[in-house]
Amino acid sequence: MTRTPTDPFDVYTEYGRTQGNTRVVGTAESAFRGADASIHSRIAQKIGDLRPRLHELVVDLYEHPEIAFAEHRSVEQIAALLKEQGVEVTVGTFGLDTSFVATAGSGSPHFAVIAEYDSLPGVGHACGHNIISGIGVGAFLALREVVGEIGGTVSLIGTPAEEAGGGKELIIRAGGFDDVDAAGMVHPSAGSSPSPIYDQPSSGVRRVAVTYHGRASHAAGSPYLGLNALDAVVTAYQSIAQLRQHILPIDRLHGVITDGGSVPNVVPEVASALFFVRSTEIDTLKVLTERVVDVLEAAALATGTRAEITVDPEPPYLPYVGNVELLKRWAGHLTERGREVPLVPASVRQGGPSTDMGNVSQYIPAIQPALGLGAAAGISPHNAAFADITVLDPAIDALVDAATALAGAAADYLSDPSLREAVHAEFEARGGRVRWED
Repeated sequence: MTRTPTDPFDVYTEYGRTQGNTRVVGTAESAFRGADASIHSRIAQKIGDLRPRLHELVVDLYEHPEIAFAEHRSVEQIAALLKEQGVEVTVGTFGLDTSFVATAGSGSPHFAVIAEYDSLPGVGHACGHNIISGIGVGAFLALREVVGEIGGTVSLIGTPAEEAGGGKELIIRAGGFDDVDAAGMVHPSAGSSPSPIYDQPSSGVRRVAVTYHGRASHAAGSPYLGLNALDAVVTAYQSIAQLRQHILPIDRLHGVITDGGSVPNVVPEVASALFFVRSTEIDTLKVLTERVVDVLEAAALATGTRAEITVDPEPPYLPYVGNVELLKRWAGHLTERGREVPLVPASVRQGGPSTDMGNVSQYIPAIQPALGLGAAAGISPHNAAFADITVLDPAIDALVDAATALAGAAADYLSDPSLREAVHAEFEARGGRVRWED
């Protein structure tokens, strides 16, 4: 049987025609009125009052990090803070033990503030999800103070397993965002500057796992009887490296050998690897995944082994595309707090890390801007030193500013019909709701 390899020409050519095109144009300034100044003043006051308690929460999560789907204590601490403030919290929502929901107000429109709280194995909260929790709790509690006056509903949705497991996609599949109109969260970053307000998609990511099945034999006495599964993994790994020369410059491929055999004098009968496939567009993500699968199957053919390939053992993370009209509101409130927001043209495209917030942004209008915690040069997320800075005063200063700006943007959205119309017009103009369908 001869299989024709996937030809990426059409999809990649289309990307070449469109990359660099601006999805949005205009200035950083929002054209909309938003909520009254008195609302924003009350939001800022409430979050300022909460600062000591939010700091305690951040420190507690830092000292007791929990990985994906095991964030039981973290959720208990977040729920305890909310209950102290008189908020009813439902834990174990959407079929996930460590998801939660708290709601205030009633009716439409409905804005959801997102919280994350899973940590990384070995390095704790080196991605700053403890800070994300503090931002989300602070923003929600401030909005709770004013939602009765401005109308609509605000929710705090606790989403487990961002680092591994795709909690937000699982919540989407369970209908958790079906009655939500827009959503937002803020992610910490290194340095001291916020991320740009213009539309910069992050990469989507798919995981491709492969196990090769060969035949064991004595590596010295009868190597000719063996079919080497490790050879298949090495062939696949090297072929993926060759594929990297012929993919889009902002796409990413990387992998690890998860099982390479046990002892050298036995031809490995079983060997495994795991690869991450990243691209900034859904179409190119699918094409690149197909090319990776072709490579893995070819390695089996070359070595006489059998490839057991699993695509998406965890839910795919879709490319994140922030809603610019909402980002402008966030940036404006951040600027009012004395933080400079750098502008990057919308034509700039970048790959890099991935997040399941991308799935939310493809489902409803959403934002996930970033705000630096004041880390020294050389300290970046996913390094243990980054976890340490999340509990320092500069990081808590950033938390307070980020929560105030996020709550402000949400209040603007709930208050201003013209802003809502523009937010949803932008969302529909770029294609509207997308759900992952392979």
